[in-house]
Amino acid sequence: MSLLRLPYWTLSPDAYQGLIATKNALEKSSLGKQLLELVWLRVSQINGCAFCLEMHSKSLRAGGMPAAQLDAVAGWRVSERFSDRERAALAWTESLSHVDQTHAPDADFTPLASQFNEVEIADLTFAVALMSAFNRLAIGMRQ
Repeated sequence: MSLLRLPYWTLSPDAYQGLIATKNALEKSSLGKQLLELVWLRVSQINGCAFCLEMHSKSLRAGGMPAAQLDAVAGWRVSERFSDRERAALAWTESLSHVDQTHAPDADFTPLASQFNEVEIADLTFAVALMSAFNRLAIGMRQ
């Protein structure tokens, strides 16, 4: 593993605390910790952030996610281990994580309404954006 390039959290403490405040707010969301961690794990898989993959996998295991379901996260589309709510969240997660390719189409957004209220959809979108930011910091600074 590479050495830390810069301790970004101490060099830009106000910006870092803003991200932490967003994380703390999301953890109070009605989305629930397990769904947030699932979304954060999937974003981290897409972005290839080893630090975040370990952290979110550990949290999901501690929260009681069955090992078989955790093992299937990257293949959720063909797995029967995910609820409709989790599938909608994961589809939106992937759409936003690949926004340069998908442009977040209605086909990924519309199904959210049957599983989430408007506040939860906003929170879910913030969750994907937040983890994308954390992944870029961790990967870029070699955390």
